[in-house]
Amino acid sequence: MYIISACLCGVNCKYSGKNNYNEECLKLFKEGKSVLVCPEQLGGLTTPRNPAELTERADNIIKGNGKIITNTGEDVTKKFILGAEETLKIAKIIKANTAILKEGSPSCGRKQVYDGTFSGKKKTGQGITTYLLEKNGIEVISEEDIAQLFK
Repeated sequence: MYIISACLCGVNCKYSGKNNYNEECLKLFKEGKSVLVCPEQLGGLTTPRNPAELTERADNIIKGNGKIITNTGEDVTKKFILGAEETLKIAKIIKANTAILKEGSPSCGRKQVYDGTFSGKKKTGQGITTYLLEKNGIEVISEEDIAQLFK
């Protein structure tokens, strides 16, 4: 079983109220091989919502040494951490070995996240949910790497 970012299957749950549809992800869902999650909604954030970015690396934020801030200055760190924890609970319940998450997201980014300046620039790093899942032994890939599952 897989955990998949709900936005990748066409669910309008990204911050803008839109989605990041990915045909391969939807195929896995339709085949009954995945459960959809939106960590940000699981943490109590609304859709749409103001965009948020990490001020520090995910591991530092989890330790309390950084925040996740919206473009209006609101601290949404606790909601992002709660959403990551709830996603981990779901992954454990369904015995997921792999999660397919949205690259670039402050929750789900695998290789890159936005740099915290709201300038559209990305930096190397992980989102909060990705960090927590990997720390607990669940492989995370991004939708950009999904082709490796169909080889």
